[in-house]
Order: sequence, then C-alpha cells, then structure tokens
Amino acid sequence: MLKKLIGSSATRSLAVVSVLKEAKRSLDRGKHLRMLVFLGIAVLAWKWAVIALVAQGLLSLIRGGDSNSRNADSSPV
Repeated sequence: MLKKLIGSSATRSLAVVSVLKEAKRSLDRGKHLRMLVFLGIAVLAWKWAVIALVAQGLLSLIRGGDSNSRNADSSPV
C-alpha cells in the first residue's frame, strides 16, 4: 500500500514541486551548484519519488540549526 502511495502521480508531482521550490530558494541565495543538484533531483524525482523524499530529509539534516535560529530571531524580546 505504501509503495502504491509513493508511486502515485500526485505524490510524484508534489515531490517534484517541492524539490523545484528548494532549487529556487538556492538560486535566490546565490548557491548555484546546490540549485543544479536540486534540478537534477527534480528530474529523477518524477520517476522515483523516494529520491525526492531522501533529498528533503538530507536537506533538513544539513540545515539543522538554521530553522531554530530563524525562529529565535522572530520571537519578541
């Protein structure tokens, strides 16, 4: 059942859109190599959605404390 869900066209489309969003974010931040990697992942994600899921997981691990520091900046003093 999980294989059917991950392999559905809706899941693949969502995975590709998510990876393309990360590619745009990388481009906006001036990280061109990272953007190219994400574009490659987006192409592969259409065939294998698991690749996009793994890439998103690795990205969150790499970013690690970045999200926590952003939340701390937005809180009132």
